[in-house]
Parts: sequence; structure tokens; C-alpha cells
Amino acid sequence: MKRLLVIFAFFLVLAGCTTRVQYTTVEIRDPVRHYYPILQGQELTVTIRVNNTGKVPLVIRDIQPSCGCIMMDGDHELVVPPERFTYVTLQYDSRKNVGRVEHSIRFWGNIAPSGMAELRFDVHVVPDANYHHDYEEMYDKEESTRKLREYFKKSGETTGLGYYVDR
Repeated sequence: MKRLLVIFAFFLVLAGCTTRVQYTTVEIRDPVRHYYPILQGQELTVTIRVNNTGKVPLVIRDIQPSCGCIMMDGDHELVVPPERFTYVTLQYDSRKNVGRVEHSIRFWGNIAPSGMAELRFDVHVVPDANYHHDYEEMYDKEESTRKLREYFKKSGETTGLGYYVDR
């Protein structure tokens, strides 16, 4: 009789453990991005804002970049409460790429309707010259970069996040 009671309790506990996670809606800020050119060997930080616009918690089970050159800071499993957001930070290493590269990052979880959301970005990786820069070249490069950034800040033509989007 005790055995039967223990077996019944075991199956009762197992039956109580089955819960279904409901689907929720997600919004990724700027899902298609075009980053400004970088030199080969530089790292690019890609920060993604993931908004849970639904009424149930968002459970991201896995984040899969399209290339091994993209590394994630932190945990791959995230839980975002309803109507809240989280930031996901990734590092893109451009050492093995030259020219225009395009990558995607897929978020897998209880995301309606297909269980997946995706961010796509591209960047132009410029190969560095094969000679050493002298002082004047380094100074002019830093000065021109500073002037270009000041121009974009004044004109407001960029998002201020290091990339631009198609409108």
C-alpha cells in the first residue's frame, strides 16, 4: 500500500510540473542596421535593445550569431518581464573579414509567431595599409575623425548609436 501511495505521489508531482510558456510579442530596436566602416582588426560593439511588448514574460532560450566572430557578453538565457526591455551586448571581431560583411543575430524563445526574432547588420571592413604611419598621418587621421564626428553631432544625420538605418 505504501508503494502504491509513493508511486501515485510521484506521478502527481510529475503531472504538476508540466507548464506551458505562452507566446509574447517582441520588438527589436532598429532590426536592420548599417554600421560605419571600421579598420580590419577593430572590434565593433553591437548593443541590442529587446522590448517585451506582450503580457507574459519573454524567455530567450538561445542567442545565435551567424558567425563565430561575434561573441556575447553575459548569459545566453534571459527573462524579460512584460512591457519591459533588456540590452544584449555583442562584440564583433573584424580580424578575419575584409570588405562589406553582413551578419544576423537570432533570438530563440517564446516569441510570437515563429519562436524567433532576428537582427541584421552590415559593416564595411577596411584593410589597414601595409606600412607604418608616421606622426603626421596619425595626427591627421585622428583630427579628421574628430571633425567628422562633430559634423554628425551637429547635423543630426546619424542615430548617435554608431549606425544608420533605412527610413
